[in-house]
Amino acid sequence: MDRTLDFVIIAAYLLGIAVFGIISGGKQKSAKDYFLGAKSVPWWAVCFSIVAAETSTLTFISIPGLAYLTNLNFLQVTFGYLIGRIIVAVYFLPQYYKGELSTAYAFLENRFGSKTRSFSSVVFLFTRTAADGVRLFATAIPLKLLLDISYPAAIIIIAVITLIYTITGGVRGVIWVDVIQMFIYLGGAIIAGIFLLNNFLPDGIDSVLAAAEPANKLSIFSLGFEDGIAGFFAKPYTLLGGILGGAFLSMASHGTDQLIVQRLLTTKDLNSSRKAIIGSGVIVIIQFAIFLLVGVALYAFYGQLDIKSDEIFPKFIIEHLPVGVSGIIIAGLFAAAMSTLAGSISSLSSSTMLDLYKPFKKTEDPQKELKVSRMFSLMWAVLLVGAAIFFQNSPQTVVELALSIASFTYGGLLGTFMLGLFVKNATQEDALAGFTSGIFVMITVISLNLVAWTWYTLVGVITTVAIGAFLSKLSKREN
Repeated sequence: MDRTLDFVIIAAYLLGIAVFGIISGGKQKSAKDYFLGAKSVPWWAVCFSIVAAETSTLTFISIPGLAYLTNLNFLQVTFGYLIGRIIVAVYFLPQYYKGELSTAYAFLENRFGSKTRSFSSVVFLFTRTAADGVRLFATAIPLKLLLDISYPAAIIIIAVITLIYTITGGVRGVIWVDVIQMFIYLGGAIIAGIFLLNNFLPDGIDSVLAAAEPANKLSIFSLGFEDGIAGFFAKPYTLLGGILGGAFLSMASHGTDQLIVQRLLTTKDLNSSRKAIIGSGVIVIIQFAIFLLVGVALYAFYGQLDIKSDEIFPKFIIEHLPVGVSGIIIAGLFAAAMSTLAGSISSLSSSTMLDLYKPFKKTEDPQKELKVSRMFSLMWAVLLVGAAIFFQNSPQTVVELALSIASFTYGGLLGTFMLGLFVKNATQEDALAGFTSGIFVMITVISLNLVAWTWYTLVGVITTVAIGAFLSKLSKREN
């Protein structure tokens, strides 16, 4: 099959999106312009940008693969995502709009002190690099299959193009590119689903139902009590685990993770941020439902294949869709990947610059700060490529691997924020002790495989808040 048209479409898209990102970003005069977009981005653009940044390639590849392998139980987690965002909008965002906060971790400095801000920022940097390294690797799967190149080569191609518009357009360029890319990758998935139903399944929806119902592929809700308490906590996609796990994971990712908070801080006011974050929760539920249903349709078409679930959707795109259509959908997949990668580079470099470099290296030269900020962007792009190559041999489904990595430290981060919000007497020492304890408890929980990944954040939050609150009461009693 001659793939020339696909290559032309993909190349034109990648070049066009890089140019669009550079133009839409405008000219930055300082690090604040580069990282906060002069607080001039409309809420709906931030809303779409959040969706593009958080779902990315994992949605495009791994979520259909998850439904192909199991069923629709993952949808329970997305209901928790919306609940978590509403809590962030009510309790967290007002704190970010008190004073001139430039990162998520500046709140922790105001509440506890500079050590807590620095420690939280470092934890974010390590977690984001690992999690987004997995996401970047996921994008390389179809590019490797299409071009018959190695994973490292595919990873580097994607990273270089993304870096071009990230380093020149700043966060404003990243957000406006995300708006375009969300519609491209979501549209690509819908087109693939329509082709699948109309061209490859003789009775369309009826064929899907006939294959899916006997295999229990359409199950959305699972109470998970049939295997006792131990079995309940070992299952990731139960109703309680999904809603609680999704809510706490979303509170952490959208309330304490600089990848999302940076976007929220580019809007003009608190109400705009609230509309952006809650709107993104509604869109995410719809989007995950679409991708899960594509996975069920793939099961109806293929049956049970001896193949990695992450490869099932790319396999269908490349082997069965007509030339030109597959090019558009693969471009959409790159759109998904680049949106997350660009946001990751921008958030990592902003946290490095504003949380770690600037507080200890005072300078009044905006142009010098901008130059250093761009150097940090380049540095993190290289490190993300390294992380992606490192994770290429992981046996886990990439979506579960990435979310497990994020959950590993999210509990400590979210617990520290909640300690600052709700425990008035907690000091910096209490917060650092609680945060550190939360991380060590999670090392134990993960190493011994005590609970499923959806419980990680909740366990970390409980540990951090409990120890921090206990120490604050202890010190108060001693005084």
